[in-house]
Amino acid sequence: MNYQRRIVSSLSEIGQVPWDALVAKQDEANPFISFAFLDALHQSGSASVKTGWSPQFLTLWTDRRLVAAMPLYVKAHSYGEYVFDWAWADAYQRHGLDYYPKLLSAIPFTPVSGNRFLAEDAASRNALVQALLELQESSDVSSSHILFPTEEEAETLQDAGFFLRRSVQFHWRNEGYHSFEEFLSTLEQKKRKNIRAERRKVQEAGISFRQVPGSEATESDWRFFKHCYDHTYRSHYSTPYLNLDFFLRIGANMPQNILLVVAERQGRPIASSLVIHDRRTLYGRYWGAIEHHPCLHFETAYYQPLEFCIRHGITWFEGGAQGEHKMARGFLPQQTWSAHWLSNPAFAQAVKHHLEQESGNIALYVDELNEHSPFKSPPG
Repeated sequence: MNYQRRIVSSLSEIGQVPWDALVAKQDEANPFISFAFLDALHQSGSASVKTGWSPQFLTLWTDRRLVAAMPLYVKAHSYGEYVFDWAWADAYQRHGLDYYPKLLSAIPFTPVSGNRFLAEDAASRNALVQALLELQESSDVSSSHILFPTEEEAETLQDAGFFLRRSVQFHWRNEGYHSFEEFLSTLEQKKRKNIRAERRKVQEAGISFRQVPGSEATESDWRFFKHCYDHTYRSHYSTPYLNLDFFLRIGANMPQNILLVVAERQGRPIASSLVIHDRRTLYGRYWGAIEHHPCLHFETAYYQPLEFCIRHGITWFEGGAQGEHKMARGFLPQQTWSAHWLSNPAFAQAVKHHLEQESGNIALYVDELNEHSPFKSPPG
């Protein structure tokens, strides 16, 4: 097959219909790879050349028809990635080498696994991987990094010469529960008691909740959520990545994938969380509060979304990056992947050795976590 390769700096060069048609053909696509989500990041300026994310999407075409594509950025820093390579950048600098610019395939600010190589069939997928290899070899970049690909994609990249890196997230599985209480009944007695106590504290503080579907969220709801989101970043002495325009855009263009949880006390909102979902998976994203109350975070960001999953038959709740505390609430460790290629042979060998050691440590860590499952042991 004769493929024409194009580097695309704006999704408007592709259009929503052909992009989303390609996304719909993937086995492990999610709302974050959709045109609406990515375009909102770019059009709002949240992920832009100015913020250090220069879109250089790699695409393949036949007869002016899009047959394969991958989100790809030239990065001038490592912020907003959730797979940390700051030590690698520092090592380059100490040896008088430039680590930036680098190539990055990821969903900006989103540590969620899913397809990174969008293709209509195996042949075009293989061609897309080959196009990436050719691009990174011919570009003036130190390295290429594919973050949170599917396991199948990670294996393909390893065969192509990339080094794999493991990390751990915590996900909850809906085992067909009919109620939150039925879910609680599967946990160890101590865990069950603690969750009930946490929920009771919030209730006794006079706090109630609204679960607002994206189609019903008002601009006022979004402005309040953004206020909470900013407050969380400020409390951690950090700068928010996403602006109000981004949130308003996803609210308008992908409302079917959005749920806002709003906590209220004495008739006024005091906290909010945002989750993204499709029919199979709910993804915890952001939360914040303007009043402090014990256990408010757990109720707003975990227990309310868990009830939503149970009520709507959603199978998975991905809790986001890090967080061993999630295990006590029924979330179990899940392995995620990233793939890395470095052009400098000496540094490539050093990183390969480091990742091999790190991988063994991650495996031991997961085994240790699984020994402390919050769920009851099966009888016998």
